[in-house]
Amino acid sequence: MLTTLVMTVLSPDRPGLVEKIASVVAAHGGNWLESRMCHLSGQFAGIIRVEVDASRAEALAAAVRALPAHHITVAAGPESAGAPKPAGTLAVLELVGHDRPGILHQVSRVLAARGANVEELSSERVSAPMDGSMLFQAKLKVLVPPKVALADLRADLERIASDLMVDVALLPAR
Repeated sequence: MLTTLVMTVLSPDRPGLVEKIASVVAAHGGNWLESRMCHLSGQFAGIIRVEVDASRAEALAAAVRALPAHHITVAAGPESAGAPKPAGTLAVLELVGHDRPGILHQVSRVLAARGANVEELSSERVSAPMDGSMLFQAKLKVLVPPKVALADLRADLERIASDLMVDVALLPAR
């Protein structure tokens, strides 16, 4: 019988980190199912979903927990069993505007008020092409509950966009 482990990874970035984790997974007969990983400000972070024979799951979890000796912090735990897949519409929210504190806080407050769940989020500060000022840009994948119309959520976001001085676009995901 197979079981699934979800592992989170955090380490100072350097070549070979993914290989180190992948070798432990492979040594325990695990199958790397999916992952999201990135480098940010000298750190490497990620989340990995691995399938392994149930009889080897604890040994795999113990082996990844032993990786901190290599300056890798890994937490491994079982996948949430039986959690129903939430219903709704997957949408992409993109925003860009002059950087200032509180942009993401205000946007996430609107999403939470409507019961929308952030599935993925990436953001960065970039230099504006014309004057070199700093821009904040973000892209979010959001699961909008069935009872919420995308147009209503878009209207809520547009209401705060002028106060935040950002442009927002909310479209169904493809």
